[in-house]
Amino acid sequence: MVGRMEGGKGEVCVTGAAGFIASWLVKLLLSRGYTVRGTVRDLGEKKTGHLRSLENASENLKLIKADLLDYDAMVAAIEGCQGVFHVASPVPSENATDPELELLRPAVAGTKNVLEAASAEKIRRVVVVSSIVAVDINPKDWPNDKIKDENCWSDRDFCRNQEDWYSVSKITAEEAALEYGRRTGLDVVTLNPAVVFGPLLQPSVNASSQFLIYFLKGGPDRMRDKLWHIVDVRDTADALLVLYEAPEAAGRHICAPHVIIARDLRDLLKSMYPDYPLVSKESIYDVDHPAPMTTDKLKKLGWTCRSLEETIADSVEYCQQAGFLDDVEGGAPCRFPPFYNKI
Repeated sequence: MVGRMEGGKGEVCVTGAAGFIASWLVKLLLSRGYTVRGTVRDLGEKKTGHLRSLENASENLKLIKADLLDYDAMVAAIEGCQGVFHVASPVPSENATDPELELLRPAVAGTKNVLEAASAEKIRRVVVVSSIVAVDINPKDWPNDKIKDENCWSDRDFCRNQEDWYSVSKITAEEAALEYGRRTGLDVVTLNPAVVFGPLLQPSVNASSQFLIYFLKGGPDRMRDKLWHIVDVRDTADALLVLYEAPEAAGRHICAPHVIIARDLRDLLKSMYPDYPLVSKESIYDVDHPAPMTTDKLKKLGWTCRSLEETIADSVEYCQQAGFLDDVEGGAPCRFPPFYNKI
C-alpha cells in the first residue's frame, strides 16, 4: 500500500464493531498497531466474544455500548480518537413493520450524529461505508453501456418507488456525509463496496453469506440474471484502511473488483462444488446487463484484492465448518434473500 498518512497507529473509533465488515476491520487495525474503540449495541459475550478474542484486543480494544441515534454517546465514544470508521448501518429485515423508518432514520440520523461528533472532537478523517447500491441502481442521465464510476449515483426516487428502503438509506446517508464534509471542512471519504463474501468472524450468518448459501443449496425462488459485483470482506477492510491512511484519498471510492452474471456464478460454483444441488438454471430469468463499475480510483491508491475463486473457496469452507451448509440433500432448506432481487 502507498501514500500512508503520517503519524498513524493512533486511536480510532469503529462504529458497529461487531458486524461482518467491521469485525474484520477491527482485526486489521489491531494487527497494524492501532488502538480501537468499537461501538456496539450489545456488550454481551455472544455478540462481542469474537472481538475480545482477537490478537491484541486485551490491550488495544475497548468496546463501548452506544446508540448511533444518541449524539452524546457518540461524542463519548469518539473523544480522544484521531479517526473514525463509520461502518454501522441497519440491514433489511423481512420482519420489519416500518422498513422506511427502521432503515432510513438510523442510517441518516446516525450518520449525522457520527459526523457532528467527529467535528466536535476535531477528527482528522472519517471513513464512511456506503454501498454500490448508491451507485448502480437505474442512474439518471447515465448511458446503459457506459462504465460506472464515482460520478454515478443511483436514482433515489426510483428506489423509493420500488420500496427499496435499504438503497434509499444508503444513497441518502452517503449524500449527507459528503455534503457535510464540503460544508464544514471535515475530511470525509466514502467506500462503496459490492456484495461482500468471505469468512465470518461473528457467530451469526449475515445477508451476503445467505446469498451464497442459497446458491449452493438451491431452491424454488426466482432471481434475476443480473450483474453481481463481488468483493472479499478482508479486502474491504483493507480498502477502508487505505482510505484512512492515504492523504490523497478524497470523495467516493467504488470497491467492486469482481463482476459476474448470476448464471455464470452458478456455473462457477458448480465447477468448484459439484456435489451441491445449486440453484436451477430455470430459476434465473433474463434481464438486461448494463455496463459494470470500475474500481480504478481505489486501485490507484495502492489497493489490491484476492481472486474471486479464492474468496468463494474461503467463504464456502467457512460455511461448511460452521454448519451453514448442512442438510443440502432433497431440495431447498433456505430462501433467496428477497432484498437481492430489488437491488
